[in-house]
Amino acid sequence: MSKLLNHPEVLKKARAELDGVVGEERLIEEADLGKLHYLQNIISETFRLYPPTPLLLPHMASDVCKVGGYNVPRDTILLVNSWAIHRDPMLWADSTSFKPERFDNGEGDIQKVMPFGMGRRACPGSGLGQRFVGLTLGALIQCFEWEKVDEIEIDMTEGKGLTMPKAHPLEAMCKARHIINNVITI
Repeated sequence: MSKLLNHPEVLKKARAELDGVVGEERLIEEADLGKLHYLQNIISETFRLYPPTPLLLPHMASDVCKVGGYNVPRDTILLVNSWAIHRDPMLWADSTSFKPERFDNGEGDIQKVMPFGMGRRACPGSGLGQRFVGLTLGALIQCFEWEKVDEIEIDMTEGKGLTMPKAHPLEAMCKARHIINNVITI
């Protein structure tokens, strides 16, 4: 939400996609997620810039191997810094900018985004997590008009901790859209 509030044109485009695909008569459903390509781009770009944890779970080399040109002996514990990989300017053009469109033009190869790990050691809950993020973000965009509290850009400074939370919590204003009357009954 912080990035969307700092980039209102992205928020507007996501809302237009939701209104076009889902409509304003019902709430977003899991079956809609595959049709909401721009929403998925926003989520992928957010996970690229802000992975759930900056370091993936440690792995142990089961055999001698090479990683990044280095010889790694068997039984060595390896830590993967997904935060650094996702911001590597050799892999990503304008690597620190929030650009969901990069996943439309092919630069944002989904195989380069690994917020939950990759392969057989990937987080088993990644699919569930991505669905929940998609449904939650989709519902927030679909049901509310969002604005920043003031004109100052929202501070994205990362705080301390395993998951690198925001140093300053998000404060935003929202106003219910008319779709609320269709999806919530009192």
